[in-house]
Amino acid sequence: QAQLVESGGGLVQAGGSLRLSCAASGRTFVGVALAWFRQAPGKEREFVAAISWSGGSILHAPSVKGRFTISRDNAKNTVYLQMNSLKPEDTAVYYCAADVTWGTVVADDSAYDYWGQGTQVTVSS
Repeated sequence: QAQLVESGGGLVQAGGSLRLSCAASGRTFVGVALAWFRQAPGKEREFVAAISWSGGSILHAPSVKGRFTISRDNAKNTVYLQMNSLKPEDTAVYYCAADVTWGTVVADDSAYDYWGQGTQVTVSS
């Protein structure tokens, strides 16, 4: 069983930055795609970004492109989300997810097999 543990959330003013981390454990992550999703109160879960095992395939949602950057360190089994120029509408619980079945970089949350517990990001105006 894989375990994913997010960290790095918090309260930040609009225009500020945060870096989220997600540490993966419990199985091999060779070939596994990792992603970030978010869910704001009263809204559906939303895709943020995803990255392949090699890092050669990366996808960012249009709403965060140019502001957020996903990356990974395979030696540490960790995926990161660098968030710059944060806006109040970025306020949400951010979740890390792993696609161990196909290893594909997709925005569809049904493709992901394992999920973390989430970390809260709050952006004040």
